[in-house]
Amino acid sequence: MSTTALVLALAAAFVHALWNILLARAPDVESATAVALLTAEIVFLPVALVTWDVQASAWPYIVAGGFLQITYFALLATAYRLVPLSVVYPIARGGAPVFVLLIGVVVLGHPTTWTQVAAVLLVVAGILLVRGLRHPDRRGVGFGLVIAVCIASYTLVDKEGVRHAEPISYLELLMVWPSVVYAAAVMRVKGVAAVRGAVNPGSLVAGVCTFGGYALVLAALQRASAASVAAVRETSVVIAAILAGVVLHERVGPARLGGAVLVAAGVALLAG
Repeated sequence: MSTTALVLALAAAFVHALWNILLARAPDVESATAVALLTAEIVFLPVALVTWDVQASAWPYIVAGGFLQITYFALLATAYRLVPLSVVYPIARGGAPVFVLLIGVVVLGHPTTWTQVAAVLLVVAGILLVRGLRHPDRRGVGFGLVIAVCIASYTLVDKEGVRHAEPISYLELLMVWPSVVYAAAVMRVKGVAAVRGAVNPGSLVAGVCTFGGYALVLAALQRASAASVAAVRETSVVIAAILAGVVLHERVGPARLGGAVLVAAGVALLAG
């Protein structure tokens, strides 16, 4: 893996952890999420138009992926309002590749290996440490696992979808109606003033980072294998846990941080 690819993958990991932290620290997480989603669509529209390439065959994936994305962001915003990010984020990000593997083995009949089994065991051990042994955060675990299922589902859909469209164009179309519908729903429930009040540097940067992190991953993939990029990118689990303690002032003790490291190691092994 070249130095450039390594830096790009690490940057993608940091950017992904950053936008999650920015949303989680917002006084009104749902309104901040609405602003972030709309910001991403507006900022990256010119890039999508310049690189536009979408085949008609991409539309079923765009529609299906859109439903999964709006579910994902709605669950994520609710989770960050109710439970610690340092619990939800590692479980969601670490659980997703495990669910993808399970779907491949159980549903699609793909073979598995002892390395993959060891990777899953590492992720499970990490999740147990993240959730807490003496006083487990069951609600946080529940949110994390459901969000992980969403991530796994849209990963499988998007993997097929980008075969029929240029990635940025695909992502722009994929997110346009979920962004508008989610923002409209938040405005209806909380009022236009609440969303307007969430327009601040934090939510705007979070919006740019949602697409920006993906662009960094694409740039890294141009310079290194998918397995190595995926492995490095999962350091976001550890980065998010550290930032949750520093920025959000959550209780991220040695056990929870160690659990995040185990989750990241398990996913890295799975990617390899």
